[in-house]
Amino acid sequence: QVQLVESGGGLVQAGGSLRLSCSASDRSSGTSFMGWFRQTPGKQRDFVAAMRWIPYLRYYSNFVKGRFAISADNDKNTVYLQMNSLKPEDTAVYYCAVGEGDKDITHGPAYDYWGQGTQVTVSS
Repeated sequence: QVQLVESGGGLVQAGGSLRLSCSASDRSSGTSFMGWFRQTPGKQRDFVAAMRWIPYLRYYSNFVKGRFAISADNDKNTVYLQMNSLKPEDTAVYYCAVGEGDKDITHGPAYDYWGQGTQVTVSS
């Protein structure tokens, strides 16, 4: 079982930046990829960004491409989501997740473990 803890959410003005962190209790087992999703009340959880270690690939949704960047610190078992040029429509609860295998990592069902989420609020 992999436990994930997100941090770094908060309130920021439009145009500002935040960096989310996701620490995994154990990335060596069952974690060949990690991703970030977001959800607003009453809506489905949407893919934001993901990365796979072998091969090393990163994926972004169209609405964050060029503004957000996913990265990892393997020594700390931590994945980051750097969010720049934030917009009010980026307001959501952000979740990190991990999974393994040859799956489409832009889709939620590919993931096996999820964090509890961290709130990001962007004011206009």
